Amino acid sequence: MEDGQREVSRRVAFLLAQVGAHVADRFADRVRELALTPSEAAVLRLVGRTPGLSQRTIADRVGTVPSRIVNVVDALERRGLLARTRSTTDRRNYELHLTDDGRTTLAALRQLAEAHETEIVARLTDEQRQHLADALQALARSHHLDTEIHSRTGIQGHTDVHAEAQSRPSR
Repeated sequence: MEDGQREVSRRVAFLLAQVGAHVADRFADRVRELALTPSEAAVLRLVGRTPGLSQRTIADRVGTVPSRIVNVVDALERRGLLARTRSTTDRRNYELHLTDDGRTTLAALRQLAEAHETEIVARLTDEQRQHLADALQALARSHHLDTEIHSRTGIQGHTDVHAEAQSRPSR
């Protein structure tokens, strides 16, 4: 391997982090257009895909404690996007469901996510997009990551996850 290629291969993690931060910033800007934070968008998406989830299940999926999800769910419920209903199988739990407004917001969020994806990869060829997608899927699988949701987002109440991530020291 030539020195130039070796240098590039040593910077893959750095480049992934740099691109990931840019993509997260752009996504946060976009969801702000819907008056959402990335945390709220994640919860809407999870509940939309699997109605009836409990707050505990959502917390487990994003890798945080249930008490941190409560503020996000409270905010979405106040806005009329989510509804809590007492579980019929475990009265200690509430099941979360999208309201009609929540389904409308989720549809707008899906359109926004598609536009985001298009913008991010616009300068890549179809072949480059496929290679990148394959490589990222392989990396995600090798690190046992859930490719459906950002895990360990550090959701803390009703705050922007990306802003929190930037304030935490890197690992």
